[in-house]
Amino acid sequence: MAKKLSTVAPTLHSVELVDLTDGECGLLESHENYDGERFVSADLSQHDLAGATFSECEFLDLTAHGTDFRGAAFVDTRFVRVDAPIFKAARSRFRNVDMDGSRLGSAEFYEANWKSVHIRNSKLGFMNFRGAELQDVLFTNCTIEELDFGGAKANRVSFVNTTVNSLELTRSTLQHVDLRDLDLRGLSGFEGLKGATMNSFQIGELAPLFARHLGIKVED
Repeated sequence: MAKKLSTVAPTLHSVELVDLTDGECGLLESHENYDGERFVSADLSQHDLAGATFSECEFLDLTAHGTDFRGAAFVDTRFVRVDAPIFKAARSRFRNVDMDGSRLGSAEFYEANWKSVHIRNSKLGFMNFRGAELQDVLFTNCTIEELDFGGAKANRVSFVNTTVNSLELTRSTLQHVDLRDLDLRGLSGFEGLKGATMNSFQIGELAPLFARHLGIKVED
């Protein structure tokens, strides 16, 4: 009988895009709806797209430095090669989203809602998910400088071949968060680890941090 696994992996829905029309980035406006459009080599830097909704859209070679995506929604949408030193998407909604080969510097995703999101082959700086809700999210082949899950709710979130230099979990609520294939360099908010899965090697590597957090004096 196969061993029953206690940690549930993310359930991802593939992004299927067909018959897309070429969109014009210069015509994009905040609080408008866009369906079935492809934006190629678009420079949306400093644009105000707050509250806009993109459904079944694709962004290829997108420059989005300082673009205001606060409260925007992305549904069944693909991003390929996004470059954004500052990415503003607080309180946004990502549902069935794929992001590949991208570089985000400081990314504001606080109080956002993510469901069925795959981020892969990307270099990410400070990822602010404070107070966000994430379900069925996968990071693959990524490098993340700082990942802030403070006060966030995360369910079925996994990391594959990914490095995180600093992970913040203060007041986070985790379920089925799989850290076993994560190269974790630093951790704060130890109490937030409840609901995460780690391997024995990771626990051993973090033992000095656990001891210091608990006030344990280690002497041989």
